[in-house]
Amino acid sequence: MKDLGILQKISKPFRAYPRLSKILLVVAVSGGGYVAYAQANSDSDLISSSPGAERKKVVVLGTGWAGTSFLRSLTNSSYDVQVVSPRNYFTFTPLLPSVTCGTVEPRSIIEPIRNIVRKKKIGFQFTEAECLKIDPKEKKIYCRSKLEDEEKEFVVDYDYLVISVGASVNTFNTPGVMEHCHFLKEVEDAQKIRKTVVECFEKASLPTVTDEEKERILHFAVVGGGPTGVEFAAELHDYVNEDLGELYPEVKDKVKITLLEAGNHILSMFDKRITEFAEEKFRRDGIDVKTGSMVTKVDDKQITTKEMKTGKIETMPYGMALWSTGIGSRPFIRDFMNQIGQANRRVLATDEWLRVEGCDKIYALGDCATINQRKVQEDISAIFSKADKDKSGTLTVQEWKEVINDICERYPQVDLYLKNKNMRNIVDLLKETKGASATDTVELNIEDFKTALSKVDSEMKMLPATAQVAAQEGAYLASCFNRMEKCEKYPEGPLRFRGEGRHRFRPFRYKHLGQFAPLGGEQTAAQLPVLPGDGVSIGYSSQWLWYSVYASKQVSWRNRGMVISDWARRFIFGRDSSQI
Repeated sequence: MKDLGILQKISKPFRAYPRLSKILLVVAVSGGGYVAYAQANSDSDLISSSPGAERKKVVVLGTGWAGTSFLRSLTNSSYDVQVVSPRNYFTFTPLLPSVTCGTVEPRSIIEPIRNIVRKKKIGFQFTEAECLKIDPKEKKIYCRSKLEDEEKEFVVDYDYLVISVGASVNTFNTPGVMEHCHFLKEVEDAQKIRKTVVECFEKASLPTVTDEEKERILHFAVVGGGPTGVEFAAELHDYVNEDLGELYPEVKDKVKITLLEAGNHILSMFDKRITEFAEEKFRRDGIDVKTGSMVTKVDDKQITTKEMKTGKIETMPYGMALWSTGIGSRPFIRDFMNQIGQANRRVLATDEWLRVEGCDKIYALGDCATINQRKVQEDISAIFSKADKDKSGTLTVQEWKEVINDICERYPQVDLYLKNKNMRNIVDLLKETKGASATDTVELNIEDFKTALSKVDSEMKMLPATAQVAAQEGAYLASCFNRMEKCEKYPEGPLRFRGEGRHRFRPFRYKHLGQFAPLGGEQTAAQLPVLPGDGVSIGYSSQWLWYSVYASKQVSWRNRGMVISDWARRFIFGRDSSQI
């Protein structure tokens, strides 16, 4: 009868307004036609190779956010593309915490990589294997597949190599983490967590288990107060209170969730108000938030922590632990870094065009790499020389104005500094060092020039290791490959201050579109530039915005339909608690 009442509520508007169903049908059909037209148009926009030109081979390592974004955006048919990855699908990783508790099913957030590229008229080949070694001198990669009974190695040649393998877990050499903790990087991780959570409840329900042991089994520890750890803790809290609590009423009161964070606050990358709201909400919900608490050891049944302020050592029993802090390089990436002189770095270093430093025709995107932005002070003499066209040894304001756009494009920290200081032009920047004497007629020598730009490098920031950054990098690199021949003839980038002419392409620029932090109970914190005021929104309305954005960001209509249907199923029937 309850289900019948729900159906009656849904159908009531259609009975009251018969035209509504017709309108929805027209919208659906026209929307589908528009999508089909857009896809057909995208195929017709393919860039054809020049007659008689030799096709270059592009090898892409990985099918994550960066690699998939590159493949989706590549339209130049003059390349043969081979993708090498141990998984033949793309995963929408922001919804992995939802998979851990059955809010969303695993297959709803994955899409076969062949489906993504099947309509593209480019030479495409997929090889399900893992990369073991990169040989940049011979332009070869050594791979191995686990699909054969005997794991045989094979070699793949390349003209261009795109490394987009993501990152592995970084345990910071904490004893016991690899052996006893769960991680949340892949779909398989989420499935293991889901099974373990239900197993904990089943084990605690056995008549032979003591009350003390039940409390230990039902103590869920989450290490890391970033978005992943916070969202998992919120999802688990909702799972327990809305679903498992009704199925296991005899042990519901023994459940405890603890969030451990070494820093002073959780969600430290968000606005202060979001951080405070999240900590307060978790305390109201009964989630124990322990900030300033660093995990030093993990055993099979207890976690050892150290208080950062006092140095006090404590232990706490647990039933399941999730490690969601820190990223590191994969073994073959570490080996590659040793080969090219980057052994002391945490991840691969690239320039602003995503080219791996010290290598030719090798690119690195996503979590496995970071952009090593050049400092203005490193090139200050070259910039001055390029701007001083009459070689007088001094710069006029007019000479500076002629190159300022190229400077801002090549060194984005200059543009950021001007904006953050509310400076409208070069004269305003000069007034910071020369005071009222700075006018349109002032001339600068090399020392004045250095002084004027002495503080701009303070605006340099490392890009976060997020799906948003990886996706934008993939799309950017694909646009470079699409226009490679054209830009060889007609460069569109900024001036080469340490050389002649212009760079072929504009350097990569990350555009932050905002971030979400679901906090459970149908409440989400959002920090989006498009929102009015300061862009911060917290509450139920943000949750529906989260639903809308995450549904729209799925890579296929199949994924969108399945994710939305999973959310609807959860609203109507609740989450599944089977051990599958």
